[in-house]
This record gives sequence, C-alpha cells and structure tokens, in this order.
Amino acid sequence: MSAIDASKSSLNLKSWLAEHGIDRLLFLVIPAFLAMLTFFIYPTIYGTYLSFHPMDKSGALGNYRSFFGDPYMRDSIWNTFRIALPVSVINVFAAIPLAVRLRHRVRGKRTINTLLVIPMSLGTVLIAEGLSAYLAPNGWLNRTLLATGIISQPLQLLHNFWGVMISLLITGFPFAFLLTLSYISGINPKMEEAASTLGATPWQRFRYITFPLLTPGLAITFCLNFVLAFSVFPSANLLGNPAGDSHVLAVAAAQAISSKYDYSMASAISVITGVLELAVVAIVLIMRSRLYSGSTSGGKG
Repeated sequence: MSAIDASKSSLNLKSWLAEHGIDRLLFLVIPAFLAMLTFFIYPTIYGTYLSFHPMDKSGALGNYRSFFGDPYMRDSIWNTFRIALPVSVINVFAAIPLAVRLRHRVRGKRTINTLLVIPMSLGTVLIAEGLSAYLAPNGWLNRTLLATGIISQPLQLLHNFWGVMISLLITGFPFAFLLTLSYISGINPKMEEAASTLGATPWQRFRYITFPLLTPGLAITFCLNFVLAFSVFPSANLLGNPAGDSHVLAVAAAQAISSKYDYSMASAISVITGVLELAVVAIVLIMRSRLYSGSTSGGKG
C-alpha cells in the first residue's frame, strides 16, 4: 500500500507542476542558485550593509565621506581607470585582426590557439612573478636591448604603471581573442562572399559587413575585460607601485583591512568599485544598442 500511495503522490506532484507550468528540470537550477546566494548575493548584501556602519560611528555615509574627502584615496579611482580602460581597449582591438585571420583555415591554427591560451592557465600571480624577473633592470628584456644597442640604459618597467599594464595585456589578450574569435566565427561568410562578387574590397567587406555584425560581441568582450582589469590586485602589488601610481581601488580596499582592520571602509571601497564597473558596463551596452540594433547572431542561423 505504501508503494501505491507513493506513486499517487508522485502523480499528484507531477499534475500540480504541470498545471502551474513548472518544468521539473528547473529544480536542477536550485544547487546553482544556492551557490550564488552563498558566495555572491549574501556577501554583496552584507558588504553593502557593512559599508554604511563605519568603525568611528560617523554616520551611515561616514566611510564614503572619508573616501571622497581624502585626495589620496580619491585618486585611486583615476589610477584604476587609467589602467583598466587602455588595457581593455588594446586587448579588444588587438584581438580583431588575429581573430579575422584565424577564422579561416590557417596552418598551425591549433598551435597558435594553444599558445594564446597558456597565459590564461598560468594565472595573474604566476605571470606577475615571471615578469618581475623578465622586466627587471638586469632581466632578459633589458639585457637583450642593451646588447643589441637599441637602448643605452635599462628601461624602468617595474614598480610603476607600465609593469601593471604589461601584465594585464598578457593575461587579458587571450581572453579577448577567444571571445572575439567565437563571435566572428558566428558570422555567415556567405555575406562577405556576396559582397566580394559585387566588387567590395577586403577592407570594405570588413568595415560594412563584418565589423557591424561583430560590434555587439566586441561590446561584451570589452565589458568582461574591463571588469577583470578594473579589479586588478596581484599585478598592482607585485609589478606596480601600490603607494603611488598603482594605488588602485583593490589595493586601497586591501590596505584598509591589513593596516587598519577597517572592514567597513574596505566594504565601502568595494561598493564604489562595483558601482563604477556597473556604470561603465551600462554606458557601453547603451552605446552598443544605439550603434547597432540588428541581430546579434551574426546571420548564421
């Protein structure tokens, strides 16, 4: 009888779900939702709450007044943008010609793709450690340039703005390339072939067909690259000058915790970082919708 009752309850549950338009496959989303709630949503809510409760009891906006009232802390916003924006733009536009070339059959294509993926697998910390030896005044780069007579004295590429930039370019370019390649591979090549038969040059085919269809994908690629570069921390500490031109928002938040044990100020800096990132992403997506309002599938479906 218990087996019969269990069968009836199972049928009743299926009927109730069907009546309310609920697919049982949706239950597979529950573990992912719980993980997001535990590791993202709750920390975000708690961090935002903590940012409005400063240690010095100076009021709900005390941390934000302290941050924007301190020129040194306020300059960390400019330092972060000065690094993240150029890196994101360079990575995206440098990936376009390579993705266009590797879109077709090229000898050694798999080898090239593998070499480009290696920096992603190494991680920012390991790359920063390697660059700290490679870019040093007595490192391989300066020794080679000095031996060939290209420079007369070593280049200062460490513990400044340039060291952080080089590190982010190395780690961010493969990510931008793979995304751009996936988007450009979705564009129907027959449209370019049709334009070619009408006398369009390769540049005209790229400018009027490929690039407009690629624009939505480039916007997403830029946003993802920007978010990764905007939260730079290992490179700024290991290759930059955390007390000077590499005093970015992530470093400021870490210093608030390590030197003052002020978790509320660190939370406020994190909130400011998130708001600025969302603002830039929103601007880029709005510009994308205004520049191109067609299909984002590339015309291959």
